[in-house]
Amino acid sequence: MAAFSKHLSARNCCISAAVALGIYLLKQRRQYSLSYNRSKKADDVHSNNEKLEVQKEKAAVDKLFISRMHQILKVLVPQMFCKESGYLLLIALMLVSRTYCDVWMIHNGTMIESAIIGRSTKAFELYLFRFIAAMPFISLVNNVLKLGLNQLKLCFRVRLTTHLYNHYLRGFTYYKISNLDNRIGNPDQLLTQDVEKFCNSVVELYSNISKPLLDILIYICKLTSAIGPLGPVSMLGYLLLSGLVLTRLRRPIGKMTVTEQKYEGEYRYINSRLITNSEEIAFYNGSRREKKTIHDTFNKLVEHLNRFICFRFSMGIIDSIVAKYVALVVGYLVVSRPFLDPNSTRHLNSTHSQRLEDYYQSGRMLLSLAQALGRIVLAGREMTRLSGFTSRITEIQEVLKELNSGRYQRTMISQISTESDGVEKLIPGSGEIVHADNIIRFEHIPLATPNGDVLIGDLCFEVSSGTNVLVCGPNGCGKSSLFRVLGELWPLFGGRLTKPDRGKLFYVPQRPYMTLGTLRDQVIYPDTPEDQRRRGTSDQVLKEYLDKVQLGHILQREGGWDSVQDWMDLLSGGEKQRMAMARLFYHKPQFAILDECTSAVSVDVEDYIYTHCRKVGITLFTVSHRSSLWKHHEYYLRMDGRGNYEFKPITTETVKFGS
Repeated sequence: MAAFSKHLSARNCCISAAVALGIYLLKQRRQYSLSYNRSKKADDVHSNNEKLEVQKEKAAVDKLFISRMHQILKVLVPQMFCKESGYLLLIALMLVSRTYCDVWMIHNGTMIESAIIGRSTKAFELYLFRFIAAMPFISLVNNVLKLGLNQLKLCFRVRLTTHLYNHYLRGFTYYKISNLDNRIGNPDQLLTQDVEKFCNSVVELYSNISKPLLDILIYICKLTSAIGPLGPVSMLGYLLLSGLVLTRLRRPIGKMTVTEQKYEGEYRYINSRLITNSEEIAFYNGSRREKKTIHDTFNKLVEHLNRFICFRFSMGIIDSIVAKYVALVVGYLVVSRPFLDPNSTRHLNSTHSQRLEDYYQSGRMLLSLAQALGRIVLAGREMTRLSGFTSRITEIQEVLKELNSGRYQRTMISQISTESDGVEKLIPGSGEIVHADNIIRFEHIPLATPNGDVLIGDLCFEVSSGTNVLVCGPNGCGKSSLFRVLGELWPLFGGRLTKPDRGKLFYVPQRPYMTLGTLRDQVIYPDTPEDQRRRGTSDQVLKEYLDKVQLGHILQREGGWDSVQDWMDLLSGGEKQRMAMARLFYHKPQFAILDECTSAVSVDVEDYIYTHCRKVGITLFTVSHRSSLWKHHEYYLRMDGRGNYEFKPITTETVKFGS
């Protein structure tokens, strides 16, 4: 024990502690790398495109990050003279004012302390009253700075949210991003939480970098004239070196931020899915299974957050040492050189008080410069995290842009087998769409799902206005796919489709959508009351539509047209289907697709609906298993689910067969 204590000294203890700390940090980094790789491999098992997954997780402070930020900043600050520019300038002015307030506070506080120690009542009262008089101004500067930061965050969020939703709600992009493209799993997470976090991170980074940069410029100018350029140059050199090292060490933070937001989105989706399907789950008594699913998703998020916390802990130690304490050591070394160097002539004949005054004038400024440089280096940590949010925002921007231009990326499962067999590859969007009134014509169109699964190889038929068509066949034969192609929700893989404009086609599903709003909104959706007035349709006409589908009593029951209710829950299944038919009567399209939309309606009401549609000139495509509907149609389109179909007129024998 004595032999061991002989070698135990303060210096040896410090060296041992440093070595142990280094080993611990390397171990933490290695554990993160192994666990992150395992997690990524597990995620890739569920991914259909590994290259796409790598692209989504790429996030670091590099040229790509700068390019992405440049593109996003064009959206956030569209002009030189705009509201956002004004707030940026206001924040900069407040940061400058706060710097001078800090300098004044230090000087005034020092004078108060000197007066107390010197027992000077007059000087104490003078500087104390100066401080009291300056308090409102200092408080105003601090709170105006907070106001500017909060307003800038809100302005950035408004700009970016508006920009993204303009693309997201253009045409059918909101449908395509979830049903045709598999690059983004949770667009709601990106459009809400990620946008907010990105805007907050940008503004905070601007604030945290501006003041240290201002301090650095001021201190460099003063120190260069006081002690020469060697001191500031040494500190800037250390800033560059430490910044490069820490940026390299922080690179995993960007990827981990992307993964964190991805897992947060999955966890949010699982919970919203439980709420949406609560009734079905309750009937199945599936709470135990759903609990396991939610816990598994949440545990995956927690496991990643634990890894993230440990990594940030290890990086926090390195940041503190490199950016704070070593920076102070460099500052002490630089400032001590003129005082401790025996060959220096600067203080060869100076007294103790002169050396002390010189130290406080130049040394304190140099140490303040070191602290400002440390804050700049630590800002790189925030920038690395920002790169993760930037990657997410850029990703949805690019996906929305491509979807709006008609391009999407999806794993083409069926094409893997068709290409190996030498079959011609299907190209999404290669078909031609021609808009013409009163006719629907399919010319050599391959009916295929977005992932390339061909349902019918060559579909050809023509329907003109006034010719109702009954579409029948087993489940999965392509009935819904036909209507999605007709509604331009799915791309054409070839051929030529002639059809009216989208506004002249109307789709009525089995479970109609009830919008948020008044009773009037349910009938005229997607029109607004202003659109209704422009059409010249009065509320009395809307009342007649409700009467025709036996829903006139709802108007009195719910308290009038302006009553606002949760219509999805309030109306029964049959009432919602009849409401959708009243909506169809209001819009009077050229063609209407009725997809099992009268399954909860009585036969007499159904018969009246079809008779009225023929009377007002609405041509119908009907999907139904009811034999009573054959008499309301002139043609039938039967698909067998094996790639074959027949399009023939309905005769008396056909009606009897259907009956």
